[in-house]
Amino acid sequence: METSQPHTASDPVIEVTDLHRHYGSGATGFHAVRGVDLTVGRGELFALLGTNGAGKTSAMELIEGLAAPTAGAVRVLGHDPHRERAALRPRIGIMLQEGGFPGDLTVAETGRSWAGMTSGSRPLEEALELVGLADRRGVRVKQLSGGERRRLDLAMALLGRPEVLFLDEPSTGLDPEARAAVWRLVRDLRAQGTTVLLTTHYLEEAEELADRLAIMHRGRIVTTGTVAEVIAGRPARISFELPEFTGASLPPLTGATLVADGRRITVQTGQLQATLTDLLGWAARHGIALDALDARSASLEEAFLAIASEAAHQPPADAPAAPTTLRRLMGLSR
Repeated sequence: METSQPHTASDPVIEVTDLHRHYGSGATGFHAVRGVDLTVGRGELFALLGTNGAGKTSAMELIEGLAAPTAGAVRVLGHDPHRERAALRPRIGIMLQEGGFPGDLTVAETGRSWAGMTSGSRPLEEALELVGLADRRGVRVKQLSGGERRRLDLAMALLGRPEVLFLDEPSTGLDPEARAAVWRLVRDLRAQGTTVLLTTHYLEEAEELADRLAIMHRGRIVTTGTVAEVIAGRPARISFELPEFTGASLPPLTGATLVADGRRITVQTGQLQATLTDLLGWAARHGIALDALDARSASLEEAFLAIASEAAHQPPADAPAAPTTLRRLMGLSR
């Protein structure tokens, strides 16, 4: 599959600088976003990950312009997304965690209403076809399945042919087939030059789609980079079961640590090929079959869990005082 190349440094589309979001005031307030910095280049797909309550959605709402930041700055396509909403809105698409469309309207009625508020919208049938809902156009929204409602949310986000697409948990509630179809659609949009910023709880989704990603914890970005960069330095894993009686002790394995649980052995190593070569050579010399042998490089899930665990053991830095209470969330149609 061919992919476009991100141009983060030379052609930034999203620029976030020292972003803060504070709810409430005084000792009872909550600092949800604490000094976030990130840049997304034109045609890049950037994934924002984090533990529950890490601040992903709070940060996304500020970047989308749905609320004003307590402090810091956001620029999307050169505009402040909150103050210059009218100029920016026709050029972006937003898929929230819940679309909130009226349940008594049909899919087609919802689409026509949304298209009436969207400049230069693509034909409704085209948008529904993109997400596999063309045959559901006469069905009321409240009669759609959860996965179909998510696809309707995506169709409405795509109506205006957005230059920048915000996806907040886009594949939640989708079955594996529908999720794969959404991934193909997102890849196609990116290949056509659409810039995508998404949040997801599915680490496989980020691993499959993202050019770069950031992991948030307690309102801060604790690591960022490509998937390979985030995974780098995390140990690979080899696991296997020894026969009940081997008659031979395991050899020293290059760059490895071993954990035994009965006959089950798990090896962590920073040198997967060398360690596996040592292990297989030993097994061959002694005529030992290694049952359920599994060897794999570190995954994004393993890196994510390790990073989250490390961050959780670090005390949060003192948050700066918030000068004002945030304005109320603005509706998408305003």
